Amino acid sequence: MRELRAAVVGAGRLGSLHAAKYAALPGVKLTHVVDIDATRAAQLGSQYGAASATDYRALDHKVEVVTIASPGVTHFEIASHLLRAGCDVLLEKPMAANVGDARALTALAESSDLILQIGHLERFNPVVNHLRSILTAPRFVECHRLAPFTERGTDVDVVLDLMVHDLDVLMSLTGADATSVEALGVAVLTDQIDVANARIRFSNGMIANLNVSRVAPRRERKIRFFQPDAYISVDYEARRIQIYRKSPAPAGTAFPIISAEQIDLGEADPLADEVASFVASVRNRTVPAVTARDGLRVIELIERIRISMEQP
Repeated sequence: MRELRAAVVGAGRLGSLHAAKYAALPGVKLTHVVDIDATRAAQLGSQYGAASATDYRALDHKVEVVTIASPGVTHFEIASHLLRAGCDVLLEKPMAANVGDARALTALAESSDLILQIGHLERFNPVVNHLRSILTAPRFVECHRLAPFTERGTDVDVVLDLMVHDLDVLMSLTGADATSVEALGVAVLTDQIDVANARIRFSNGMIANLNVSRVAPRRERKIRFFQPDAYISVDYEARRIQIYRKSPAPAGTAFPIISAEQIDLGEADPLADEVASFVASVRNRTVPAVTARDGLRVIELIERIRISMEQP
């Protein structure tokens, strides 16, 4: 098996995690780490015997696969350059800071023989995979994705930072497109939207109510589905699914019985699975698990959410 040379652009928390996953994969060698902070790049690179640089263009013709985990506003510039340089790219979310850049990246990826996988990590969460066998025709969905404030991710608004996850989950699970959007957002600690709500009607009749905040007192990652035969509550972080179903009323009683089931999916490493999936796509030249077109659909919906927020 030919050894693949890998690089990570962005040596922050997420980039450091990607570096560790590459270093642990058989047949992959982490050879370069790039960050505009030379000290940070050198420190991460030294952990894995990788060279460091402050300019992503230093990767040209030196690596085959690259994770881009830099701030979201830089994703288009870096990804477009590295794709043109012949690299296969795992691009962390958000795919781009605006819909024009996302469309340009999609066109670039689809016109080449290169892999561009978008880093929608929840796709690799075992609870999301298990949901595919449970969901039938959800009518209403309630999403809560809350986090205490940190400076990480504040180069973009909370919709691109947090809501992006649940939007991708909903569209990937149902295959439906949004038909109407109502949204509002508030800037609290930054000069961008920090708290947001969106109510979205989809082409299959489903309505989703999404709530996100990056200035919350506690962390929460939950999604709840209501469908004719069940109520399904999912805790992304605990990797737990609770299912409540209605059984026919026993003879002589007026009301049905509610039965409950809890599914604990245990320990998992979604990021390791994501990186391994990307590398497998590169080796086999197969369509990645999350395509550029998938990422574009999310960014296009986010654009509609932003437009709704601007309306009086």
